[in-house]
Amino acid sequence: MANNGSNNIVRRYLVATAGLIIVAFGVALSLKSNLGTAPISCPPAILNLKFDSISVGTFTWMMHIILILSQVVMLGRKFKLSFLMQIPAAFVFGYLCDASIWLLKDVQVTSYFMQMLFCILTVIITAIGVRLEIAGNAWMLAGEKTAVVLSEVSRISFSNIKVGLDVYMVVISALFAQLAFGSLTGDGANIVIREGTLILAIFTGLCMKVTDPLVDRMVKKIL
Repeated sequence: MANNGSNNIVRRYLVATAGLIIVAFGVALSLKSNLGTAPISCPPAILNLKFDSISVGTFTWMMHIILILSQVVMLGRKFKLSFLMQIPAAFVFGYLCDASIWLLKDVQVTSYFMQMLFCILTVIITAIGVRLEIAGNAWMLAGEKTAVVLSEVSRISFSNIKVGLDVYMVVISALFAQLAFGSLTGDGANIVIREGTLILAIFTGLCMKVTDPLVDRMVKKIL
């Protein structure tokens, strides 16, 4: 019985890690599209344009640590030790983002059609990856967990909190871009906030309604 339990834990982490890998690849795809990245990835991407000696992945895990600290402040003594698993998840995800960006470094996107194709692929990939992360019930990224905590503390629905958090991420990123580059979308050559950001914010959730049942059936066979 103990062995079965251990095997199940290993399988759960493998499923969740597969989710992290897929979501990280989605981040790299959205950046390569140069059409706008997902709201949660806007701050790291914008900061990387200004401070290019620090990678997108490093800024990503730094942002996640800040989000975890905000959970500690909001929850106080209600913050559970299990929530600390978000810390290794942040580091793993950050370095997976950098690895995915490196893998795509030589890919050339030469037309708006290709940009939009990459954006649509990002929607599908992200939807699948997020569901794997949730289904694995092991690693938990701070972006999603912070939205859950905010919802519990404020007693506002998760969906409304998630939209509000996405808007906040985009707004602060746009303001920083305006101050740093004189543009709300990026540094001119590299676009972080544009129609792709809106597409990812709206359609990833809608796509999950289609992909979730397929992913759940696959995960059920594994777990």
